[in-house]
Amino acid sequence: MNKLTTSIHIQFFFKVLTVVFYILFLSSCASKKTSDVSYIKDSKALVTSFPELDVYKTRKSKDNPVVIFIHGGYWNEGKKEIYGFLGRNFAKKDVVTVIPNYTLSPNGSYDTMAEEVTAAIKWTYENIEKYNGNPDQIFLMGHSAGGHLIALVGTNPKYLNNKEMVKGIILNDAAGLDMYSYLKKYPPTKEHNYDVTWTSKEENWKDASPIYFVSEKTPPIFMMTGTKTFPSIISQNKEFLEKLHKFQPSVNINFQSKKHIPMMSQFFWPWNKNYKEILKFIDVNK
Repeated sequence: MNKLTTSIHIQFFFKVLTVVFYILFLSSCASKKTSDVSYIKDSKALVTSFPELDVYKTRKSKDNPVVIFIHGGYWNEGKKEIYGFLGRNFAKKDVVTVIPNYTLSPNGSYDTMAEEVTAAIKWTYENIEKYNGNPDQIFLMGHSAGGHLIALVGTNPKYLNNKEMVKGIILNDAAGLDMYSYLKKYPPTKEHNYDVTWTSKEENWKDASPIYFVSEKTPPIFMMTGTKTFPSIISQNKEFLEKLHKFQPSVNINFQSKKHIPMMSQFFWPWNKNYKEILKFIDVNK
């Protein structure tokens, strides 16, 4: 590689880097972050657990719609701090964003996590006006395991008594929509701590599966799935949609030519087309 080519590559790299930092600067100016807010006083976790959440609010107006984002990571990985880009980008678009941590396996099961997600929803409903959000316009968004948890809380009646508290659910490459069928084929082992997450009891596998609780009370759902993601995610999203069509016949899967991780990382860019689609979904259902 000659010096001229090297120089061009270096200049291009710094231009890209400059654009990224500029985007981050503009996003941070358009929002205000409140970090590490305690939202729960008691948990079913196997250790003392007091998860916290971050709130990203817009500086421009009040009475904004709210998105609660639940991260993924095999139910045993991930943390809220990774997803600040999502909070800043939504806030820039006048959507207050709440991003909680939750107890991960092996310190808690799916039930622990779902209970904590429910607690985060209730905290948001009771407190979000302080952060310029409208408590009557709360939407749930989750990727991978996070998609499973919001689907479970939004369908299984044991978690959220008042389903009207949630105006819509945004599933991004959601995993685990039918854990019962999956675990019947592949019983849980210590890998990814699945033996703790799902336990060895088949009744818990079904209890953990949103597909068996879809009903007329299920909030409106928006679905995104990668065509290059894990086969089990593709098949379970299709099966979930088939069940959902009985109650929400107009819903379709927004298929995208991406793998599992890029289905989330694409939201780093504030101009990503999915923001527009999500904002449209919010506007119709708020």
